[in-house]
Amino acid sequence: MLVHKGTQKIETERLILRKFKLSDSEYMFKNWATDSEVCKFLSWSPHSDLSETEQVVENWINTYIYDNYYNWAIELKEIGEIIGQISIMNLNERYYSCEVAYNIGRSFWGKGIMSEALRAVIIYMIKNIGINRLEAKHDTKNPASGRVMQKSGMKYEGIMRQVKINKHGYFYDLALYSVLKSDLK
Repeated sequence: MLVHKGTQKIETERLILRKFKLSDSEYMFKNWATDSEVCKFLSWSPHSDLSETEQVVENWINTYIYDNYYNWAIELKEIGEIIGQISIMNLNERYYSCEVAYNIGRSFWGKGIMSEALRAVIIYMIKNIGINRLEAKHDTKNPASGRVMQKSGMKYEGIMRQVKINKHGYFYDLALYSVLKSDLK
């Protein structure tokens, strides 16, 4: 049985993963929500004004009342700002499984930050919540996301062909990765 604890603070060497606060809206807007390159492979389009970001963050904050809701702001200790987000979706109580999704500001790409955050969330979900299988998917046109998954200890499983339609109306393929409780050492 899964033991839900909700979005708890997780600390790594460089990061604090924590619940969003309304004051984070400005950093989210500045660091990634307006960037078309960051949003290129996301399900949502870049935000056009701060009020849009504030509404999204407020909705997330209101959902923290549920103990099976997992959505972390990624704060970089060095600058004291949130630079991205990582969250759990498609949580399956019966099969002790879930999916993880993430995004991070472009100026923080290629520094191992997202791999560090993802690894911390994998460990939290498996050791503290009781997840047996955690999976992640990325558009095959975004191989950098696959490298994040690999560096975090996830294993490549294959390609799901034309499984989704993007915001422009085109079918696209997803690469599937997973990590199992038995994979943790």
